[in-house]
Amino acid sequence: MKTVWFIIYNVIVLPLLWLIIMAVGLFKQKFRVGIAGRKNLFPNLQLQLAKWNDDSKRIWFHVSSLGEFEQAKPIISKLKISHPEYKIIVSFFSPSGYEPSKKYKLADAITYIPFDSYWNAKKFIRLVNPAAAIMIRYDLWPNHIWQLKKRRIPLLITNASMSPDTVRRYPLLKSFHRIIYNEADYILTVSENDLDVFKMFNLDHPKFDVIGETRFDQVMLRSIESKKKHLIPAHITTGKKIFVVGSSWEEDEEVLFPVFYQLQNYNPNILMIIAPHEPTNQNLERIENELNGNTTYIRFSDLNDYSGEKIILVDSIGVLMALYQYADVAFVGGSFKSKIHNVLEPAVYGIPVVFGPHYANSSEAALLLNEGAGFSGKTEADIFEILKNLFLHEEFRMQAGTKANEFVKKNLGATDKFIAYFEKLLLN
Repeated sequence: MKTVWFIIYNVIVLPLLWLIIMAVGLFKQKFRVGIAGRKNLFPNLQLQLAKWNDDSKRIWFHVSSLGEFEQAKPIISKLKISHPEYKIIVSFFSPSGYEPSKKYKLADAITYIPFDSYWNAKKFIRLVNPAAAIMIRYDLWPNHIWQLKKRRIPLLITNASMSPDTVRRYPLLKSFHRIIYNEADYILTVSENDLDVFKMFNLDHPKFDVIGETRFDQVMLRSIESKKKHLIPAHITTGKKIFVVGSSWEEDEEVLFPVFYQLQNYNPNILMIIAPHEPTNQNLERIENELNGNTTYIRFSDLNDYSGEKIILVDSIGVLMALYQYADVAFVGGSFKSKIHNVLEPAVYGIPVVFGPHYANSSEAALLLNEGAGFSGKTEADIFEILKNLFLHEEFRMQAGTKANEFVKKNLGATDKFIAYFEKLLLN
């Protein structure tokens, strides 16, 4: 059956996939950037690898994008400390992960993964020549996996998760994915529920365990580092309740701005700090046009001139995690658009986390709701009532924040569990 799927995948699926990627690239800049970035993939990779000895020990990490890379980072950091003899190679599928990560200091080489043709995969695995491959969550490319298997290179899939209603459960896709997942040596899942879903494939080769989510470890490490950054002078925040809105889209702002104007009637000392997901000049000017005549605002880069404005509009990137430390309440964006962004970043600081109705992509958001640390609303009226209760009732807000922090702390430790499996597979 493996041979049949190999033929179907390489003769039918891959050519269609390539045509789709090229067609979408005509309209989507993200795809064009990814295609262009792969033009010199192998020469660039050879340059990075040329400085190493041929017998150097190497670990290959593959991630889809930035979110999965955050899950890989605590593992990479731990490996660098406990096994410094290994060189770390990280590959990305998406330019949204590759571009901001090119200078990540703990990786010895960073690259795109090539398009998953048989010859590309064979050349890539030969060049990288890893002692082990670690794939994060779900981005699995069959030809690369088959090349790993052919060369008897161990494969670990960690932070593995899968929804019970996944399309992979349908007969043909189930048969195909059973072949792929059966090539792994370890599948380490986020939860028992994920493990139960994987069991439906009736896999006979991988060893399974539930280790949790390494992103909890990463967000804790980042919060410790972020607390060292003093981005807002104390005189701006003293005596105010701080409402931080992270990674907002226009759909989020259409709800939040009217809510904020209403909240000012109850507590005029609420200061909103809003960090748009896309802080381009065009988007910032759009937001400023929305705010004109309704409230006062100032850009983050102009804080030296702060004179009591009600909204700070963040026009920088890479500062959101540090800004959450100032918050009394946080709203996580994307949740009125289609997919919520990272809810753990505010939760680790021990503050209530508020979001809209679209959070199905985040198991952490659902768990925060269950813990009484997260709050979701479907409408402007819902969000207003949630925020009013949080800002007007100190004890209620503090209790929710404590639950958020406890939720993060009780889920720490996945990285150490992974390292134990890594050592068991490679060092024993």
